[in-house]
Amino acid sequence: MTGWQQSVMATLKAILQVTAAGLMLWGLTACDQQRAAKLEEGVSTEVQVREQFGEPVTITTEADGSRVFEYPRQPEGWTNVVITLGPDGKMSSLRQLLHEGNFAKVTPGLDKMQVRKLLGRPAKTVVYQLKDEEVWDWRFHPNPNESKLFSVVFDREGRVLRSSVGEDPREAQPGGR
Repeated sequence: MTGWQQSVMATLKAILQVTAAGLMLWGLTACDQQRAAKLEEGVSTEVQVREQFGEPVTITTEADGSRVFEYPRQPEGWTNVVITLGPDGKMSSLRQLLHEGNFAKVTPGLDKMQVRKLLGRPAKTVVYQLKDEEVWDWRFHPNPNESKLFSVVFDREGRVLRSSVGEDPREAQPGGR
């Protein structure tokens, strides 16, 4: 590869990294965006993650030794952030879970744990005993000026029956946002 080709490749790589970082941060609140901007994948430590985001609500240890820190902003907020620390103790990813791509992965037959891993802690859960169903809701912003509710209905065995997107009832009420 010539020097010119290497330069072009390095520029393209930098553009892709900036674009990926921008997409990763889209949907985070302004405060979370500022916190996330102070962290760098592959460099930031657990201490730095905790300085920016505080104590995680849940910590899950994966088979490879990495740890997943959950920072749900539900039920008042519109995001669920997960930060993964690799076995080396460095941040390997920071993701906002509530977005169209993850919602599309919620398909009939998935169990509650699979849905929880995709979307994080729900804003609300309701059990309908007469119907043998349980509904989990997440509030999210598909764009900055709109608030929606993503709902998943589980059967009595804890498997997804269906999902839907609707208006966030708290935002549609008189006196709402």
